[in-house]
Amino acid sequence: MKRILIIRTSAIGDVVFASPFAAALRRTYPEAHIAWLIEPGIDALIAHDPAVDERILWPKSEWQTLWREGRRLEVFRRVLALRRRLHEGRFDVAIDLQGLMKSGFLTWLSGAKRRIGLGSREGSQHLMTEVVPRGGDPARISSEYLHLARQLGLDAGDFMARLHPGKEAGDKALARLSALGLAPGRYAVFAAFTTRPQKHWTVAGWQQLAPLVQERTGLTPVLLGGPADKAAAEEIAAGVPGLINLVGQTGLSEAAALVAHAGALVGVDTGLTHMGIAFSVPTVALFGSTCPYTVTGRANARVVWLGLPCSPCKRRPTCGGSFHCMGDISALRAVSELSQAMEKKP
Repeated sequence: MKRILIIRTSAIGDVVFASPFAAALRRTYPEAHIAWLIEPGIDALIAHDPAVDERILWPKSEWQTLWREGRRLEVFRRVLALRRRLHEGRFDVAIDLQGLMKSGFLTWLSGAKRRIGLGSREGSQHLMTEVVPRGGDPARISSEYLHLARQLGLDAGDFMARLHPGKEAGDKALARLSALGLAPGRYAVFAAFTTRPQKHWTVAGWQQLAPLVQERTGLTPVLLGGPADKAAAEEIAAGVPGLINLVGQTGLSEAAALVAHAGALVGVDTGLTHMGIAFSVPTVALFGSTCPYTVTGRANARVVWLGLPCSPCKRRPTCGGSFHCMGDISALRAVSELSQAMEKKP
């Protein structure tokens, strides 16, 4: 393995989970050239990773827009351009960490003679030269990537996610904190937003948690999220005096740096929450409809999951929209778990 291509194009949380895989490759093949094929924007997470030599961007959203506009010939040209770019890399091995048809196609497009797929499905298995079935302990964070690393004989080490936001993002985060009158370590990030409603906690839950966090830990709650979360963030912030709402105001790199400097984090099953564990920040993760990792690998990271008979339902809720797997988590439970997490060393 002299020239290696990793394919894990999205999403934020999954890239966080997969980050130890690149480090395992680097430990095993210190002289190898390691590239990562990833979507623009999300690539900020690996921009300063010492295990990754090169980022290759797959502009999926641009391709989708062109396809919807009926510009099929232009899409074909873009595919050929990416193929040329990948072939210039002369990759010996391409490793598909997603196992979907889209990622399998990109793996095949690379031209690598050895193409390894993790649990490849949707027909992508036919584009691989070898497929490693998914495995490992599902209760452990990053377990399927750890399983693949072991199957490939890599030096897995502790296999814990670690992120590297970079100096520019770090300086920008510190400047923003200074402008807000906040010191590093003196605020708690609330990562309240994700892509599916069944993964959300309640507005009332966040509004009840904020004063409890202020009272018991002395930390100022800071809401983080993307532009699409602004309306929901305003609803939460409206009922919480003293909460700082930065939703939609930071890019991904700065958000990661703000998580890194936080004194604590409480969040749902979303990328920012997983970053808390990657940065060894005292973290409480709230799970309901999705499979939780209960083995976080960090003494200062705790998981709240009620384990209801209907949970996890993933993308097929059976509760008619009540989502009590999340709604029944109390703010008192969340702050109690946070207090315990903050007493532990990473």
